Amino acid sequence: MIDKTAIISKEALIDESTDIGPYSIIKGGVKIGKNNKIASHVVIEGNTEIGDNNTVFQFASIGSVPQDLKYKGEDTRLVIGNNNIIREYVTINTGTVTGNGVTIVGNHNLLMMHVHIAHDCTIGDRTVLANNATLAGHIEIEDYVILGGLCAIHQFVRIGESALIAGGSMVVQDIPPYLVASGDRARVYGVNKIGLERRGFSTEDIENVKSAFKILYKSKITARAAIDKIRQEYPGVKNIERFVDFIEKSSRGIAR
Repeated sequence: MIDKTAIISKEALIDESTDIGPYSIIKGGVKIGKNNKIASHVVIEGNTEIGDNNTVFQFASIGSVPQDLKYKGEDTRLVIGNNNIIREYVTINTGTVTGNGVTIVGNHNLLMMHVHIAHDCTIGDRTVLANNATLAGHIEIEDYVILGGLCAIHQFVRIGESALIAGGSMVVQDIPPYLVASGDRARVYGVNKIGLERRGFSTEDIENVKSAFKILYKSKITARAAIDKIRQEYPGVKNIERFVDFIEKSSRGIAR
């Protein structure tokens, strides 16, 4: 059902199973898949593609132009996957040509009220971004990450798989997978044990991550030496390889 007060461009492609509420505006270039529920007063614009089974609450702004002074109207994109919940006043911008040209939001994510996702960000699957979490440009959030309320993430920062960032944190360096970080500027405090248990990690898996954490953060050796030691002690262990690979690829450095 499309409410009679909604304004829908003839160029927008919307599956007939999607509902659109009163006074929402869908502009040309937008593609919306099956069984989405878009509430009242939502604006969706730009070269934006939305998958299936998403719920968008009132007053969200999806696909607006980047807040980047270098942006000159280029045809960049926003891609949103399936089964996401996008709450009130969420804002998501398209990409830029100086970045990847696309902003990506994966599947099964919860974006709470007033979340901002800037240009060229990549959000994985099954993340939770709590109220007022703010992402600058070019940020990568991997799967199962939780950002507490009022977090702010610096541009180009990466947050690793299953990391937990406490509310009110200001994150200026990469947070490796499976860890907990907090503070201004955020520091790492330990392993996200509860989050890993909820994901179904075995006791052995969690103990391995704890040991890798201690080598990196507690042994008072360089990061390079810690990576080499972790690899020697846990050869071929998938989760540990994921941990050290993330650290090796860090361009901003990891939070200590």
